[in-house]
Amino acid sequence: MTEAVVDEGTGGQDNRPGYGQGREALMAAAIKVVARGGLRKLTYRSVAAEAGVTHGLVVHHFGSRDALLEEALGWAVRRSIETSSLVPTSGRLEDFAATLAAFIAADPDLQAFQYELKLEASRRPELQRHVDALYDAYRDAVREALACFDVSRELAEIVFAALDGLVFHQVTSGDPRHTEEGVEALRRLLAAHRPQTPSAPSGGTLN
Repeated sequence: MTEAVVDEGTGGQDNRPGYGQGREALMAAAIKVVARGGLRKLTYRSVAAEAGVTHGLVVHHFGSRDALLEEALGWAVRRSIETSSLVPTSGRLEDFAATLAAFIAADPDLQAFQYELKLEASRRPELQRHVDALYDAYRDAVREALACFDVSRELAEIVFAALDGLVFHQVTSGDPRHTEEGVEALRRLLAAHRPQTPSAPSGGTLN
């Protein structure tokens, strides 16, 4: 994604990405703009400049600033859930959220964008529904990830809150070590509260 602003004429038309690719590139650009300058910086022109396209293309794809914001948030949440690897493919509790710190470090703007929206919602109530949808999606993802370990709904809520805090700390500090240590502590907490399967009697069955 180039940082150059394409001229408002037709000179940059041949460099436009395809339709689906173009929408994703514009949402990624919107995320970067908000993460670096807050929602007040989100305009058609700022997104177009970040994506290297004309601002008319942003209007064409989204129609309004609110539509761009809503779609960018949904895309950010889906990408976070799909690539943060909360659910361990190994099926082992020891691998829960194993790549979380590395995932945040790879694209901190993705998380900063969401926190900017959360903060702005405290000043603009019309944004609250977006924040509620964001939290619902993450809660569902954490519950799904922990379902195979028989974790209660109450404990899953505590894990969600802890993960949210760890992500925020890494985004603001840039240090993944606290995240890794926190995730390890969460695994120990979950292991301690995991139902234990009764072991078979060592002396064989009773007649």
